[in-house]
Amino acid sequence: MEKVEDYFRLNGKYLKEAEALMEKGDYVQASEKFWGAAAEVTKAVAAKRGKTVKSHGELFSFVSKLRDELGDPELPRLFASASSLHQNFYEDWLPPATVRDLGEAVKEYVQRVKSRA
Repeated sequence: MEKVEDYFRLNGKYLKEAEALMEKGDYVQASEKFWGAAAEVTKAVAAKRGKTVKSHGELFSFVSKLRDELGDPELPRLFASASSLHQNFYEDWLPPATVRDLGEAVKEYVQRVKSRA
């Protein structure tokens, strides 16, 4: 259970940091924090179920399982927003408005997963 709590703690930390970075206009760093928030909440839910997910592929596979389990077809799309932000961290190609929109999608993903999983 300690691992689950650690993942949820990191999720909250990364969301707060993403918001602060957005306010400063540091969209590249905010992008990575949003990715981290989505990845950590996914890992927390997996850990609650006794599973460990480490790679990007394992994260996406687990999100697909959550989609079916929770009956929420939006989860993969919302999680994919986080992946786009992760790529933006390395490439810095997304306009600020898009980072904001995708960040909102990540927050929605986190909320849906935390409240129902």
